[in-house]
Order: sequence, then C-alpha cells, then structure tokens
Amino acid sequence: MSMSVSSSVRKSAAVVGVAGLLVLAGCSGAADAEDAPDTGADTDTGTGSDTQSSSDAGEYADGTYSADGSYQTPETVEQISVTLTLEDGFVTDVEVTGDPQARETEQYQGEFIDGIAAEVVGVAIDDLNVSRVAGSSLTSGGFNAAVEEIKDQAAA
Repeated sequence: MSMSVSSSVRKSAAVVGVAGLLVLAGCSGAADAEDAPDTGADTDTGTGSDTQSSSDAGEYADGTYSADGSYQTPETVEQISVTLTLEDGFVTDVEVTGDPQARETEQYQGEFIDGIAAEVVGVAIDDLNVSRVAGSSLTSGGFNAAVEEIKDQAAA
C-alpha cells in the first residue's frame, strides 16, 4: 500500500510540475512591444512590457531622470549611473554609465551597458526588474536600485 501511495504522490507532483512549467512557458518570449501592432488589446510580449493604455502604466511625469545604484561584487562595492527617459510611464531611452573598480567589473558593466536598452526600452517603468543582462547579474542589482529612485523622482 505504501508503494501505491508513493506512486500516486509522485504522479500528482509530476502533474503539478508540468502545469507549473506550462505556466512559466507562457510567460517567456522574445518579442518587443514596439514590434507588435498596437491593437489596443492587452498583449503580453513576455518582456514585462505591455501595450495597454498609459493609464495602466502608472502615474509618472514625462521626462528624463537620473539616479545612481550600487551593488556588491566579491571584490568591492560598485556603482553605476542610470538615466531613463519616460513617456506615458514607459521607458523610451536608457543610458547607463559605470566607474568600475575591478577589472572583471569593467567587463561585466560593459556587457550590461551594451545589452540594457534591448531589455528596457518600451517597457513600463513599473515592470522593470532586470535580473541578468548579457551575462551580468550583479550589475542588475545596481540598476534596479537606481530605477526605484527614478520612480520616486518621476512620481506624479
């Protein structure tokens, strides 16, 4: 009897696991919001962006905002400067600059800077939360911290 209960539990866990994977698979995708036609419908492109009306994108004043974000590496604390341009609550431009203190950080910040625009331009600022860009994961922490400060600055 223990055998059938164990088997039943495993089958249930497998079904739950597959269902979870299907949900996660529905969240992935590589299309940009600016590539999709604007139909006025709520479409999820998988990048955290949305083509909903600006009233759904939060209440932020249009403009260009800058903030610094820091993050811990194994060697040192690093800092980056982030400048975002917002229009109707969506990012229309991004600029990131760094001042790397370690040689490895120079490489990772450079890769992050080269890849960040593809991840955030066209995305609602409320949906920004990058975790890894072009192989760089620690720099993302500094970027996310700066975005939080920019949200405070831009809050209408």
